[in-house]
Amino acid sequence: MTALSRAEFVQFRRNKTLVVTGVVFPILMPLAVYFLGRAGNDGVVERSGVAAAFDMFALFALMFVQYYTVLSMVTTRRSEGVLKRLRTGEAADWQILTAPNVPGLIITAASSLLIALVVYATGAPGPANVIAMVVALAGGAVVFGLLALATSGFTKNAEAAQITSLPVIALAMIGMGSIRATLPDRAAEILGWTPYAAVSDLMHLGTAGIPATAGEDAPAADFAGTFADMGRPLATLVVWTVVAIALVYKSFRWDDRG
Repeated sequence: MTALSRAEFVQFRRNKTLVVTGVVFPILMPLAVYFLGRAGNDGVVERSGVAAAFDMFALFALMFVQYYTVLSMVTTRRSEGVLKRLRTGEAADWQILTAPNVPGLIITAASSLLIALVVYATGAPGPANVIAMVVALAGGAVVFGLLALATSGFTKNAEAAQITSLPVIALAMIGMGSIRATLPDRAAEILGWTPYAAVSDLMHLGTAGIPATAGEDAPAADFAGTFADMGRPLATLVVWTVVAIALVYKSFRWDDRG
């Protein structure tokens, strides 16, 4: 597992496109949103601005660092016959499929620490529940890593991944709390059961102590109070994890589709 993960990280580092989309965008875009919101509010940092920055970071990290990177790498490995050759060795199937997720996990963890250091070192209100923030990123990485493996079963080559990834990315984008808050209640309720919506809800609870679709005047819960609102997003992530595992078993292909 260690050898496979190290090899995957080297391959990721050599791909300049993946490095730029996986490192630059998830860091620069959320920080830009944070500092622009702060500048527009006369230097005052509000909890909603912090939540929006971390929500955008989670979206970019999970979509472009975890989901798309794993989808592209696994599809390329299959086209080149690497996956078939690895199965003839000592590595188990689950190790072969887990290794491509490791670079994204490491980069997401490092980027999240950098974002938190910059945001909270510049006077932002402290997080309401760090556990919720960690669970959001960890649970989201598991779900979208599995969805990447499932999507690869429908993806002929790395170029086709730009098309087959669009439904998942689009569904994740409309699951952001800022977008769901503008939708009718019924639509927001339905979208609340999508995987990234659960991540967004947990991230808002962790950073601001309020649900993602709550208004500016909603009272913020304390550390203990946030756990009461974590039930639904946690259940959503568990359900999607089970669904994603079933999809991987059903659709994943070890051989090139030709």
